Parts: sequence; C-alpha cells; structure tokens
Amino acid sequence: MSTAGGRVAGNDRLAHWVFIATTVVLCGWVLVPIWLLISNTLSTASEVNSFPKPVVPSLNTENIQFFLTFHGAGNALWNSIQVAFATMIMAISVGAPAGYALSRFDFRGKNAFRVLVLMTRAFPLPLLALPMAILFIRVGLDDTVIGLAIVHTTLALPFAVLITFSLFSGIPIELEEAAWTLGCNRLQAFRKVILPLVLPGLAASAIFAFVISWNEVFAAAVLTIEHRTLPAFLLQSLDDAPLHLKFAGGTMLVLPALIFIFLVRKYLFAMWGIANR
Repeated sequence: MSTAGGRVAGNDRLAHWVFIATTVVLCGWVLVPIWLLISNTLSTASEVNSFPKPVVPSLNTENIQFFLTFHGAGNALWNSIQVAFATMIMAISVGAPAGYALSRFDFRGKNAFRVLVLMTRAFPLPLLALPMAILFIRVGLDDTVIGLAIVHTTLALPFAVLITFSLFSGIPIELEEAAWTLGCNRLQAFRKVILPLVLPGLAASAIFAFVISWNEVFAAAVLTIEHRTLPAFLLQSLDDAPLHLKFAGGTMLVLPALIFIFLVRKYLFAMWGIANR
C-alpha cells in the first residue's frame, strides 16, 4: 500500500513539475518577443545594431517620438481603432443571434449552415481581392473605414458564430423555460437570464474580432489608399526604414491591442467559468 501511495505521489509531483515547465515555456514564448520588441524600441540605433545587446535598454524615446510625428502615422492609428471597434460591434451583432439560433432552434439545413459558416474561411483573401475591390468601387465603399470594417467582419464572423453557439449550448434551456413560466417572453428571458451569463463569453468573442481586425493587412492594403490602417501603413512606409524605426512601428502596432486586452481581461477569465460548465 505504501509503495503504491509513494508511486502515486511521485506521479503527482512529476505532473506538477511538467505543468510548471510547460507554463514557463509558454510564457517565455509569448513574453520574450514582446520584451525584445519594446527593448529595441527604447534603445538607440547603435544599441539595436550592437551585439551582444544590453539587457536593460537606455530608455531612449526618440524612436517613438519620430514614429508619432511621422506624417500619416496618427491617422493610420485612428483608422485602425475605428475599423477594429466597428468590426467588433458588427461581428457580435450578427454572430451572437446566429449562435443563439443554432443552439436553440432545430431547422432544415442547420448542419449545412454550420458548414457554410466555416467554408467562408476556406477561400483565401488574395483570391477574392480583385472582385471585392471592383464591387467596393461600384458601391462607393472603397477607401472607407466602414467598407474595410465589413471585410474584417466577414473574417471574424465564423469565429463569432461558433464561439457564441458553444456558449449558448452550454446554458440549459430550462433556465429560459423557467423565465417563460414567470411571465417573461423570449426576448425578456434572454435579456434578464441568458445575457448576464454569456456576457463574459461575448466579450471574449468581441476581443477575438478586435484582434483579427487589428492585425489584418492584406485587405487594408488593397482596399484603402487615404484611409489605411496601421498595419498597411507600416507595410508601405517602413519597408526601407532603419531597423530601430521598424521596432518602434511594431511596438505601436502591438501596444494598443495589449492595452485593450488588459482592460477587458476579467471577461476572458470569467469565460473559463462558462466554458467549464
């Protein structure tokens, strides 16, 4: 008995250390590139090109100041913010009702619809670029924030639908039925009972749509000229720039997304409670 107990305790310790080692590796995989990006941004040009690099940067802000005063950078940053938030709102406004319908109603072609939702990601964006650009020019949506937001919404919508579908499927329909018996209609039951439960998951889905829009560069480069987003602007303007200025551009691209995710992190943590039910 003692031998078996010692063996179990040894396995538990091994699993514990494997978990710690995996966590450290994953954290390093995510944090080290971010640290190198920010560290090189806060370094001088000579420090960026030197080897070995100093562990602590000189906290030089000239690179960031140059980027912020660079012609068009501020407008590109504002365009990215507008497009990302518009994409987030439209993706949730369309994806959440679709996910709710898939989880609560049985209708002909339900499985086919779910497959079609996934099939929208089967066509590469470069293949659709030319006809999409022609269509947008004809309808007057070329080089506009709302036109680019529509394209980004189509990229984020499949994930929004499937995420919200899994969220609504994890909540028993008996909760809604109980609200109906107490005098609520379907809309009132959804607003008072279901929505508070899935709000963290909806926020997480919105964050996912925000990040997809924020990082997308191909459609932004093809469909916009005067209203380019930050990734497309960086691709165009910093291609031949010095290395330290490229690091500054990368930092300004990553930092707003990190700040946004940090501000809504509680919804991400709360989503695990829903997913584990």
